Amino acid sequence: MKERIVVIGAVAAGPRAACRVKRLNPDAEVIMIDKDDLISYGGCGIPYYVSGDIPDEKELRLTAFKMLKDEKFFENAKGVHTLTKTLATKIDREKKVVHVKYLDSGKEDTLPYDKLVLATGASPFLLPIPGRDLDGVFAVSNLHSAIEIKNRLARGEVGKVVIIGAGAIGLEMAEAFKDLWGVEVTVLEYFSQPLPRLLDPPLARIVAQHLKEKEVKLVVNARTKKIEGKDGKVVAVITEDGRYKCDLVIMATGVRPNSQLAREAGLAVSPLTGGIIVNERLQTSDPDIYAGGDCVEITHLISGKKMVLSSGALANRHGRIIGTNLAGGTETFRGAVGTFVMKCFDLAIASCGLSYEVAKLEKFKTFYALHSQPERAHYYPGAGPIFVEIVADERDRRVLGFQAIGPMTDRAMARVNAVAKVLEFKPRLEDTAYMELAYAPPFNSALDPINVISMVANNLADGLFNPIELDEVFKRLKENDPNTIFIDVRTEGEAAPFMEKYPGRWIFIPYDQVRFNIDKIPRDKEIVLICNTSMRAYEAARVLYAAGYEKVYVPLGGMNFVRRWGWLD
Repeated sequence: MKERIVVIGAVAAGPRAACRVKRLNPDAEVIMIDKDDLISYGGCGIPYYVSGDIPDEKELRLTAFKMLKDEKFFENAKGVHTLTKTLATKIDREKKVVHVKYLDSGKEDTLPYDKLVLATGASPFLLPIPGRDLDGVFAVSNLHSAIEIKNRLARGEVGKVVIIGAGAIGLEMAEAFKDLWGVEVTVLEYFSQPLPRLLDPPLARIVAQHLKEKEVKLVVNARTKKIEGKDGKVVAVITEDGRYKCDLVIMATGVRPNSQLAREAGLAVSPLTGGIIVNERLQTSDPDIYAGGDCVEITHLISGKKMVLSSGALANRHGRIIGTNLAGGTETFRGAVGTFVMKCFDLAIASCGLSYEVAKLEKFKTFYALHSQPERAHYYPGAGPIFVEIVADERDRRVLGFQAIGPMTDRAMARVNAVAKVLEFKPRLEDTAYMELAYAPPFNSALDPINVISMVANNLADGLFNPIELDEVFKRLKENDPNTIFIDVRTEGEAAPFMEKYPGRWIFIPYDQVRFNIDKIPRDKEIVLICNTSMRAYEAARVLYAAGYEKVYVPLGGMNFVRRWGWLD
């Protein structure tokens, strides 16, 4: 008798599992169901459909060879029987049947199974505030909402948009509205920066400044109280500190796993994360039921904590593992390090592992280093800057996380991907400092930014220089601290504006002349060395330490960071 496998969910993990098991076990009867009529689409491409980069929503549902992934495609090409607009209402584990409702007809039925796959995904979290049900309030959760948003834009019904949440979806949608449609965009963020928990403040400030340059209004520390409407339609968003007029609201405030069906079936569901609990083979507490994708709880390989992670890439990996194991395989999933990449106008933003702020919350004894350098050999035409941060544990110098922001190329992602893979093996700074990475001038420097930032962090851990935060540098400048002198080791042209603004306190001594001008540097003051990347400042600091100076400080990151924060405008 043929084994029957029922898959609930037909977007990412579900189709991958269904097709994989059918390939490995052609005799199996595989049935896939979904409550929607649009299935197996690239949900992460929705902002680019709204922006017009992808002109037709069907592009998100095509294979690489231009076949539409609908019921007929799965039936004919994959041998998977697919039922759309079919809602799974209950799982009877004792009888091994799924109760379903056909949404077009209202008819109810049961589907027997030998093995069951839950790929139920996640749903947007909507703030529990008045007005969230008004016409014009959307969560970018599926293609239907994306199509409606784009239709309203095309009809000229949207002049102002408020986006609640400056996470990845919020910023991608901000670009979509601004870049093509030219509407007025305001982003309200509860925390003090964009991309909270993903980026630390030094890199998040670069993003915030870039949004400003692109005329996107970012409001941080925003406490949204309600959405105001008139005649049933949204007209404004009200925060504790302001009122923001709009014709459309996007709630980009995160997602929650769709685990209710599993919970009602008596499967183990985490009370902490809300995700379905699975083992390494992605089996639930019932060995005949597998689950994967956004609906399951997984392990963070750095903190060891449990989490849910909404990711199309993760869902596809889960689907393949499930399909393999349904066919008798023994593949496992150990966990994730939260690798992330996004486009924000002209920036590529990427991270993996723990940010410094999160590592502190997780009780690591942690520190971080900053660095910037050209993405490729500095002498190669068109080399743009990349800004990186590495986070490590002070006790054993284990690398905990890595962040990068660069021009809209794939180089920030490439660096993060390289670090992400080794993170699960608990590398130390010396491992990433001497990591072998491909080199040719059109692609890279002889020492990759990963190598250099790791060396900087090692120098910091070795106590080879005294670090100072750039915030503290500018605080001392602003407060006219009489005990601090700033030595600029850049060019005279770069130093001149600061020498004029801070006479007597901002002193120019070229990098290659520091050792010959020690007598010009007071010994009774604290010395802050200034350069663009802090590399020359570090070398100058070593000269001064050798000459007996102790209170000499090197700003983390250097003036390149300050410039990209807009602090010099």
